Parts: sequence; C-alpha cells; structure tokens
Amino acid sequence: MVTTSSLRGAILSALLSSVSLTAAASNSSPSPNTLDSDLTIIVNNDLQGPSSPSANASVLLLSNSLPFSQASQSCSSLGESLYSPELVSTAAIKSNLDYLLYRSGKCPSLGTTFWIAPSSENPSVPRVIDVSPSGRISISNVRSGKGKTAEYPVLCTQTAPFSNNQAQDKSEKWQVGVQGVNGNEKVTGFRDRLSFRFLGLRYAPKPERFTYSTLYRGDGGKGKQKEVSGLEYGSQCVQGGGGAGQSEDCLFLNVWTPYLPAAADGGNKGKGKGGDKKKKDLRPVAVWIHGGAFTSGTSSDSTFDGGNMASRGDVVVVAINYRLSTLGFLALADGKTNGNYGLADQVTALQWVRENIAKFGGDPDQVTIFGQSAGAGSVRALLASPKAKGLFKGAIPLSNLGGINYGTTYSRYYTIAEEMAVAGNAILAATNCTDVACLRQLPAEKLTSGTAARYLVVDGTYLVSPELDLSRSTGPSGIDLMMGIIHDDGAPFISYPSTANQTAYLLSQGFSPSLASPSLFPLPPTPNATLALFNSSSRLATDGIFRCIDQATVQAGLANNRFSRVFYYEFDRTYQTGGWPNLDVCEPPKTASHPFGDPSKPYLRCHSGELYYVFGNLARQGLPVRDEKDLPFEQFVLDSFASFIRTGDPNPDEGFLRARGFESTRREVQRGEWVASSRRAGVMLKVLDWPSRLESGWREVQQCKGIGLGVDYYL
Repeated sequence: MVTTSSLRGAILSALLSSVSLTAAASNSSPSPNTLDSDLTIIVNNDLQGPSSPSANASVLLLSNSLPFSQASQSCSSLGESLYSPELVSTAAIKSNLDYLLYRSGKCPSLGTTFWIAPSSENPSVPRVIDVSPSGRISISNVRSGKGKTAEYPVLCTQTAPFSNNQAQDKSEKWQVGVQGVNGNEKVTGFRDRLSFRFLGLRYAPKPERFTYSTLYRGDGGKGKQKEVSGLEYGSQCVQGGGGAGQSEDCLFLNVWTPYLPAAADGGNKGKGKGGDKKKKDLRPVAVWIHGGAFTSGTSSDSTFDGGNMASRGDVVVVAINYRLSTLGFLALADGKTNGNYGLADQVTALQWVRENIAKFGGDPDQVTIFGQSAGAGSVRALLASPKAKGLFKGAIPLSNLGGINYGTTYSRYYTIAEEMAVAGNAILAATNCTDVACLRQLPAEKLTSGTAARYLVVDGTYLVSPELDLSRSTGPSGIDLMMGIIHDDGAPFISYPSTANQTAYLLSQGFSPSLASPSLFPLPPTPNATLALFNSSSRLATDGIFRCIDQATVQAGLANNRFSRVFYYEFDRTYQTGGWPNLDVCEPPKTASHPFGDPSKPYLRCHSGELYYVFGNLARQGLPVRDEKDLPFEQFVLDSFASFIRTGDPNPDEGFLRARGFESTRREVQRGEWVASSRRAGVMLKVLDWPSRLESGWREVQQCKGIGLGVDYYL
C-alpha cells in the first residue's frame, strides 16, 4: 500500500534529484540579475533553530512576475523546486504568506498571487496560490491558455540547511551572486535557512601602517567583471595575543540579508515591468561595531552573527573589522601621526555601505550604527565626528563607558600630548624607535603587546572636540538614539577581593575610598564579607563607569534637543557570554529544577550579558534556555532592537507582529509600550526583563551626584 507520507517522499526525492542535476550543471552561482528577479528568504523564525516546530516553514520568493516556464527553471537554478503544499502545508507557511500580504500593502509592486508546483494528479497544469486581502489562502490550477501567458511572482522551496557557530554549508548548491559591487565585481555568497550570507567583503585596501584607510572601489568599473568570493571571513586585525588568521590587511566586513534585488542599483529595471522598483523594497541597515577595549575583537565573532536579526527583523546586518591597539590608535607629537586610524576605518566602512549596500537589499538612507562596550564608544565617537555626518540616521550604543576610573577615556578624548604621555612615549622607548618610520619597520605583533595606544584622540579631523558636543548651540543632530546599560555592567571591571579591608581593596581597583560613602554604597547584609564588598564595589563601578555618564548624556541630549527621539533602557535579565568575564556571580545559581541556572534567583547582570539576546543567538550557540522566560525574552529583545533599526522606534508595529506570528512580543508590547524620553514627558527608562516595565526617572540619582557624575554633568 502506498501511504500519503511515502508519496510525498517520492515526490520530494524526484524534485530534489532534478534540482541537483540542474545545480551541478551550472558553472556560476545564480544571481538576482541572471534570474531576472529579486530574491527573498521568508521563514517563520522563532529563534529555536533546527529544533523549532517551524524549522521547515521557509520559502524562497522570486518577487518579479515571471511566466511559469521561467518560474520552474529559476527555482531549479537555485537548487530548489517550486513550493508544493503537498510537501509543506499552507498552514505551516501561513505566517510567511501573511507577511507577504503585509508587505504588499507597503510595497504595491509585490503581488499576492504566486506560482507553485503543479499537483501530482495534474503535473502538466500550472498552479498558483493566492492570498486574499483578508488573508484567506486559495490554490487553483491555471487554464491551459492563460498558463502560457500569465506571469506571477514565484514561491520556491527553501531547503538550505541551518548554520551555526561550528558549521556553515557553503557548497555550490547554496551559493548566490550579487553583481555590481564596488563598480563591477560579482560577489558570491551563500544562503542558509535564514538569510543570504556574504562574508569577508573588502571595504578598504590594505592601508600603509599609520595612515588613514581609503574606500575600496575595485578597478572603478574599467575592466571585465571580476568574480569575488564572499564565502569566508576576512582576516582579523592584528591584536594582542597574536594567533592565526590575523593580518594588517584586515579591513573586511560581513553582510547578512533576507533580500537581494535584481538590478545593480538596488532597483528592478526595464523589460516592461515598471522600471525602477520603489525604494520601499530596500530594507533598513544595521552596522555593528564590535567591542574589545579597542585592542581586540573581530566581526566574525559568532556571538553577534547577524543571520537571526536579518531574518526575524527583516533588516540587513553588516559587521565590520577595524584596526586595533597601537596599529589603530597610535598618535605621536610629530604633526602627521595623528591617531584614530581605527575610527577612520569605521567611517570608511560606512562610506562603503553608503555606496554598495543597495546591491544587498539595504537602504543607504536608513542606516543605524550599533555597538557594545568599545563598540558603543565608537558609536559615540561617530556621533561626534564631522567625518561621519550624514552616513547614518540612528545610533544604539550598548553599555558605553565613561565617567571615572577605567571608563574615562571612552567618552572623553585625549589630546595628542596626553596620549603621548600615557602611551606614545612608552611605545617609542620599548621599541627603541624615535619616529614613525622606524615603527613601520617593526613586526606588527611587537606593536600589539606591552603598552598599547588604545585611545581616541582629538586629531582635528575625525574628532575635533574632547567630548561629544551635547550643547544647544550645536543644534539638532537628526539622529534617533536608543541607548542603555546592564544592571551590573561594572562588575567584571573589578577583581574579586582577597581582603575584606574596603580601603585597601578600593585602592587596588583604582577607586578613591572617599567615593564609597556608606550612605550611598552600603555593604549589603551577608555573612560573606568579601562578597558583600564585591557587590558594593560593583555598584560603584557600574555607576561610575557606565550608568551615570550615560544617563547624563541622555539628560543633556533631551534638554538641548540634540536627538530626534531618545529611548533609554537597562537590562535586568542577562545570559553571560562564554569566556570573559568568567565570574560565578554573573551566573544565576543552578538548582535541581533549573540545572542551567535560575534567573529568578539573585545574580549580577554583567557586561556583555545582553548580546545573545540582541542577536537572538542562544540556539545558534548551542546554549539552553534556562527557564520558560528566556526564549520569549530573547524574541522580544531582538524584535525591539530590530524595530528601532527599521523605524527609529523600538515598539514594533502591531501589523508587523501579527503578520509574522510573533505573538509573545505582540502581547508584551500590548502590556506597555516603550515610551520615548522627552523634554516634556521627562525621562522614561525601559527595564528589560520578562515581563518588561517602564520606570519614570533615573536610577541611582544620589549615587551619581555623590561621585560627581550627576544627571546635570553635561549641562
């Protein structure tokens, strides 16, 4: 007896066999231009990866109207077949179709009737699936005469495998090209289940050491189209500790996108199809700047892989490398070695995005920069830099440092003379050099060990003032700002005490004991004296290095009308990243009922503990959810950040959430929207937890005032 499941299996086997032969016969990866259609991956992404009930609910959309014969051929050239409801039910892809309907209302060029695979009973008769304005789905055959002339968008299967931080299948079957990059290059990337992935794209030629990078433009379009691989991450920038895969030729970036347009300019030209497609089809862009104290880090860190954010958020994500340590930030008092080379690299990368991102489906006029720790310091510096003006419209600095002690120089910039006194002179002495010519001859590793010049400086070109100018005289920036910290951000920036002597301990951590007033930073009641001292000092470190300076930044920005909209947050739930800081106190205690940790129990929410949530990468990292709140919280955080990237507002549009089936986030937003801070409404702080809540006013106001970093610090 032939069962329904065996029949489906036979059909699928035949389809995939045909697909494999077609893919194998191809000598070049298909591109939207060769297919004469835009490409979009639409997946019901609940962030659970391959274990999700919706793991197979994915389709590949060719959004241009094509005749049926070309539709089937195009799917085959992508290593896929026409979508068949007999193999994957329409109920399984309902949210994908609902989202197409939602987008069709915003992008009228997108239809709501699509070619799909013929039925097994009538394999020679074309079929379409139609989504009515009410969301009703119907499937019908197309009459033989009309089937030869009708043209519709196409739904293909999307069977590319999931990738994770251990494995990515980059084989030819999943490869796809983008033409017209850097003038006349065809870049070959690949797709996984969630997004198109283009890795290791050059945005600047290798710069001479201690010179500013310049924008890479290929050969300017003068030669034959060049084939370029985007299948492997580029080299990491040289950094302390050395290691394989590091180079001074490191100015590369990665792109993750759910959408690839057909024409080289991001539009859809010619052939009687309405000329250039509306700009609405392009997705907003998020440019990620990694942290690492300006001395370490890389855009290929799997912690912030952009595939989930691109897929679930429907945005284009870019992550960039930039030069680090002394190679990126050395300034000398010679009138020419002026520092900020790593910051200049970030500006060059933004210029590359401006010129090229439309080829990858991104809107160059809707760019948001975001970064964490030193990446947040970079975002702040780009807000201050005249060179970056006009290259982005939104900014998200996550856990920006400033204030006192270790954090000072991330928000207040040295003069070149100050940088020489702190680092430059020591570097010259350690290398037996007297000028930059000598430093250029040394092995790179010798300049990234020992004393490091990791400081932003006032160089007169990239930074022209010692701090971000928040005064009214500067005028509105036109930038939407979303920023905040983690509740105990400063805990990893002090070491655990080996003594209960508070004065000795604070001095050993670089803090003046006078700052730790018992009335402001009391020792919590606990029989463990060193733990009590650490908890109290963590509060001081968090206020002094993170909370106070960032709250003062927003306060001045609001008072002086510097930003268009401001949304401030504080994470009260975290999931600590692997490796650093490796502190037990940053992990919730493990119990019999919660073997991976119980976040309802007391623990410190430490630096970097928001990153897995923001990028939605817990499952991709192979990490377990610790309780029933971790997954909906992760979904909510990604949805909020992606909404800000799309619209400048972290409250996702309800229509978007309904169409995509993001019900837990929709219910959370309904419980209380994230209200912008304003001069009129005052400060509104979003406490990111599950459930989240809104608080009026700042936290730790008296503590900030007591250490000289009150909310009026910049006023």
